[in-house]
Amino acid sequence: MDEFSALSSDDLSALREKLHSEYVQFQERGLKLDLTRGKPSAEQLDFSNELLELPGAGDYRAADGTDCRNYGGLLGLTELREIFSPLLQVPVEQLLASDNSSLSLMHDAVIHAMLFPLPGGERRWADVERPAFLCPVPGYDRHFSICQKFGIEMIPVEPAADGLLDIAEIERLAASDSRIKGIWFVPKYSNPSGISVSEQYAARLAAMPTAAADFRIFWDDAYSVHHLTDHHVTVAPIVRLCEEAGHPDRVFVFGSTSKITFAGAGVSFLGTSAANLSWYQGHLSKRTIGPDKVNQLRHVRYLKDAEGVQKLMERHRDNLAPKFAKVQEILAEELGGTGIATWTEAYGGYFISLDVLDGTATSVIRLAKEAGVALTPAGSTYPYGKEPRDRNIRLAPSFPPVADVDTAMRGVVLCVKLAAIDKLLES
Repeated sequence: MDEFSALSSDDLSALREKLHSEYVQFQERGLKLDLTRGKPSAEQLDFSNELLELPGAGDYRAADGTDCRNYGGLLGLTELREIFSPLLQVPVEQLLASDNSSLSLMHDAVIHAMLFPLPGGERRWADVERPAFLCPVPGYDRHFSICQKFGIEMIPVEPAADGLLDIAEIERLAASDSRIKGIWFVPKYSNPSGISVSEQYAARLAAMPTAAADFRIFWDDAYSVHHLTDHHVTVAPIVRLCEEAGHPDRVFVFGSTSKITFAGAGVSFLGTSAANLSWYQGHLSKRTIGPDKVNQLRHVRYLKDAEGVQKLMERHRDNLAPKFAKVQEILAEELGGTGIATWTEAYGGYFISLDVLDGTATSVIRLAKEAGVALTPAGSTYPYGKEPRDRNIRLAPSFPPVADVDTAMRGVVLCVKLAAIDKLLES
């Protein structure tokens, strides 16, 4: 198909009439399809059903003899931390293993920093007038929700001209304003764009001057082992880079097994400096006497070692890759060459970022909803749910079967075309 912008008004109107007829037929099918959130499918959850039988009766002691049924062990089981230490690139002694949600760890790290000075900081963040975070966009809505809950101003940082991280702008902002206390990152296969932070950029983040002595990188390594192709992206060991740069307390690394074993019953991790870990444990000890060590023991017995994690992730890849391939196939087939959309190619993670014609994302999502296809609300990938250009749509094809992904995407591209034509006819 030729570029839409090259079509005359008459041609656009004729094409709209044809596409609208297809849209009405799609609506009449009465579908209920969902591409909103990156949830594992039931088949993926089934991969780890063996966890439900572990540990066996009477077999509840950790390697050091700890009775996992009892209190204690605030850092989590050593053998579990040993499994994930190489995967998260954090020394075992600087890694804490907790309950199922890494989002809980991020939330608690922020609230503790709001209420108590961090190592290297003189004041609580709550005592700073309008504390702020840098937020590379498009980004993860739940990161933004944490900041919004605590009144932390969010400063969006758009991608550079090459579509990658605008590291120069991040350096400039971090050095210019002591109100800026942190930055959110999904360093590998980011949500939703799928880009990864290069080793060069990671080193610059670790070394950059910051106006705030208590500036923190919130390094949410949610997709550390979530590859979709033979090309396995690696990211730099940010904890070590910060130490080498003379800023050992600069980073908090977060991870979990939410998309490895059971999304609602996994284990989570916090990796950081010794000083930060002591600070965090001091506050954590007032909230809990210890994590669910029985569940941690289950994961140790099931996964066994880092290689066991990688083998399990190959099964996830076999399930997910055809769904992502289907999305890419339909986008290229239906929108390639039209000039009304661009999208990312996913090498890992759980999302594809689709940019439609400026000013049409809200219309696309509304049309899709009215046709039975649920998409994440417009603006979700930007702070406060407000995207200036109204163009970004996050696609999450993990949960439905491939056939439903095919159907849903046929509906989405139809809505993209209709919204684009309406926009072009207005101009």
